[in-house]
Amino acid sequence: MATFHVMAGHDSVVARPAIRRIGLSDVRDALARGFDDFRAKPSHYVFLSLIYPISGVVLVTWSSGANLLPLIFPLIAGFALLGPFFAIGLYEISRRRERGMDTSWRHALDVRHSPALPSILAVGAMLMALFVAWLVFAQILYTSLFGPEPPQSLALFLASIFSSENGLLLMLAGNAIGFCFALIVLATTVIAFPMLLDRDVGAVAAMETSLRATLINPVPIACWGLIVAALLIIGTVPLFVGLAVVMPILGHATWHLYRKIVVDEPQ
Repeated sequence: MATFHVMAGHDSVVARPAIRRIGLSDVRDALARGFDDFRAKPSHYVFLSLIYPISGVVLVTWSSGANLLPLIFPLIAGFALLGPFFAIGLYEISRRRERGMDTSWRHALDVRHSPALPSILAVGAMLMALFVAWLVFAQILYTSLFGPEPPQSLALFLASIFSSENGLLLMLAGNAIGFCFALIVLATTVIAFPMLLDRDVGAVAAMETSLRATLINPVPIACWGLIVAALLIIGTVPLFVGLAVVMPILGHATWHLYRKIVVDEPQ
C-alpha cells in the first residue's frame, strides 16, 4: 500500500544517493535516447501527449474570453512549470523499455500503483503552488504598471505592451521573475520525479538529490534547461501542436538524464 514518506523512504532511511559528474555529451546522449524511445512507438506517445496542445489551446481561449489577456503569456510560460509532473507516464514507459518490459501506452498509467505515488503527488502539489504563485506575481506586476482595468481588446493590449516604456518594463521584469521560478523548478525537480518512480525515497529526499545534482553539474543542467525551454517554445508556435512531439521526447530524455546522474542502488 502506498504511503507518504516526507524525509525518508519506506525503510525510514534518509536516501542520499551518489551523484555522477556528467558532461554536455551526456546531455546530448540523453536527448538522443529520448528520441529513440519516442521513435519506438510514436503513435502511443503522441496520443498520451495530446493533453499539452489541447490544454494550451484551452488556456488561451479561456483567458481571452475572461478578460484575462494579461495572463495569456504567464499561463503559457507557467504551464511548462507543470511539465515534469505530467510527464510521469513517459518516465514509466522509458523505465519499462530499459528493462525489456512491455511498453504499451496503457502502462503509462501504472504510476497509480507506485508505492511512491503520495510523494509524487506532493512534489506535484509544490509545482502547482509555484504555478499559482507565478500567476499572482504576473498579475501584480501588470496591475502595478497598467492599473487594475483589463485591456479592452487583444489589439489594444499588444499595442500597450510593445509601444510603451511600461510594456518594455513588463516584459523585462516578467521574464526575470519567470526565470527565477523556472530555475527553482529545474533545480528541485530535474530528476526528482523519475527518481521517485524508480525508488520510494520520499519527496524531500528526491528534491534534495535533484538539487545536489544541479549543484554538482551546473553547466550540463543549465544546458538541459535551455534545451527544454527552446524546444517548448518551438512546440508552442504552431498552436501548441508541436508539444505532442516535443513533450514525449523531453519526458523520455529526462528519464535517461536521471539514469546518467544518479548512481544505481547497490544490489
